[in-house]
Amino acid sequence: MFSIVLPAYKEKENLAVFIPQIEAEFSGEDFEVIVVDDHSMDGTRELVDDLQNKYQNISLLERPGLLGIGSALRDGYNLARGEYILSSDSDLSFSAGDMRRLYAKIQTGFDLVLGFKIAPGLTIADDSSDDMKQKAHTLQGWCENHIISPMSNWIIGLMSGVGLKNYNTNFRVIRSSTWKSFRTVEDRQFFLFETIIRAKQAGARIGEIPVVFSPRKFGESKVSFLKQAWGYFFKLIFMVYFDRQK
Repeated sequence: MFSIVLPAYKEKENLAVFIPQIEAEFSGEDFEVIVVDDHSMDGTRELVDDLQNKYQNISLLERPGLLGIGSALRDGYNLARGEYILSSDSDLSFSAGDMRRLYAKIQTGFDLVLGFKIAPGLTIADDSSDDMKQKAHTLQGWCENHIISPMSNWIIGLMSGVGLKNYNTNFRVIRSSTWKSFRTVEDRQFFLFETIIRAKQAGARIGEIPVVFSPRKFGESKVSFLKQAWGYFFKLIFMVYFDRQK
């Protein structure tokens, strides 16, 4: 059995599309879907109830407010019953097909497998730095995709010793035993960095695969890495050099 954790805040329209895609992709498999909802008040609860009546493997963890993606993932991971725990954003940025590829990859001996983003229309073989550049529609998007994100990925790789193409994407799968082997404290986006570093410190074998990243179709993004980059940098220094877990 494996678990799929979907953190959500005002993602009803996206979940109504994404969950049936997941169910179709993994039809015949033994798995559960856990939606962690931060008090959306947009009909998410009613949607999950309807989907549970149809598929019988979906549960909803309702939380009292917008408490952060890290906190949502930690609560979802702790509730998960599967041998493997796969998580994804709920906004249709990632596909159920790539979710299956993550699941297949971790079963080849890895403890944590991460997806790194490539633009829509590229083949999986196109994983060069040029191919990974995405068309920017706003100044903030351009800065995040072409300056902040590449620079932060380079810094994190240099400091942490974990050589990956991307560190802050919520499209990943981890062994339940690996998740239980370390402790996390971050409640917001830095949780995504924290789990990688803690897993590395715990001796986990970490891999990654390219996955297609598509613009969201419904709703608005809740995260801006640009606004939080400097805070992440100082947290990273502290975690890598002063707060190593045994």
